[in-house]
Amino acid sequence: MSTKPLNKGDNPGKLPGVFTGRLTVALTLSLALIAAACGSSTSNASSAPVTVRLGYFPNLTHAPALVGVAQGIFAKDLGQDKLDASQTFNAGPAENQALLSGSIDIAFEGPSSVLSAYSSSGGAIKIIAGAASGGAGLVAKPSITQPSQLKGKTLATPQLANTQDVALRYWLKQQGFSTTTSGGGDVSVQPSSTGNGTIVTEFKGGSIDGAWVPEPYESQMIAAGGHLLVDEATLWPGGNWATTNVVVRTAFLQQHPATVSRFLKGLVDTLAFMSANPPAAQTAFNQQLASLQGGKALSSSILTSSWNRLKFTADPLAATLQTQVQHGVAVGLLKQPSNLPGIYQLGPLNNVLKAAGQPLVQGL
Repeated sequence: MSTKPLNKGDNPGKLPGVFTGRLTVALTLSLALIAAACGSSTSNASSAPVTVRLGYFPNLTHAPALVGVAQGIFAKDLGQDKLDASQTFNAGPAENQALLSGSIDIAFEGPSSVLSAYSSSGGAIKIIAGAASGGAGLVAKPSITQPSQLKGKTLATPQLANTQDVALRYWLKQQGFSTTTSGGGDVSVQPSSTGNGTIVTEFKGGSIDGAWVPEPYESQMIAAGGHLLVDEATLWPGGNWATTNVVVRTAFLQQHPATVSRFLKGLVDTLAFMSANPPAAQTAFNQQLASLQGGKALSSSILTSSWNRLKFTADPLAATLQTQVQHGVAVGLLKQPSNLPGIYQLGPLNNVLKAAGQPLVQGL
């Protein structure tokens, strides 16, 4: 919007000079107000407080969420904005439904669940950071010491088409075994319908011969008499692969970019706290876990063992996501996304990392 300035001596319409001065002041104030309104539309920094509705699992692989909430780090870094961390989930589909329906805004999720939501929604969510790497594998009965002994056996996974389910089926395929989504084939794979805790109980009871699970359930199964037949870390270069990512609704990111940046600062600060103070971080995690529906505090031995098998990092390890897609496609559980690089929006995270003097991360 523009207006032709009044020249010195001009008096439009032969108006009295005092009225002309008031008109000029009024026009100037109006233009200032318009400019201020236009400027405020590019950021939510000066707008009313925004509530971030966070979704996460009561799992060790989601520890940055639990620690950041328990220590008040997210709340502190969000500043004027608010955090609602009341919604927890036990499975990816339920969390994806909440994300895509707009019930939550930011979530911690396994890569396969993220891929499913991204593909089915046409890009309605974005990966904005990593959270955890590692900490998964195949635990089997002591009598099973070789892959060849798995033929005819029953193995469990946390959920059909979740990150560990894809990993198990792909590994079995590499060993020459067939599987089906209905539990048939050379090895019967039985995805749990009630969560990881049930898998540990079934293993103790002898109804399954093993399971490919994340921590701390891997350590719990080993403590129950199993042994680690396959450490997934041995299947990845450097032992690193994405176990948990942080995602945001695309619409929320577009509407509240400053809020998302403040949340990411909370994530980076939480990870720094966890790295510098492992005992305090483990205590905070365990206390928060015990307070959640479906959560139960871990024994100190299980907590320490499983914690040490995970790496908590803001790096989403994008290259490993590409590999996980290939594995999912190979076993018929995933379809190749049409624009996989578009799943990442890492600019806000890199701005936070740069300000903190930390290395930047890369997408695809």
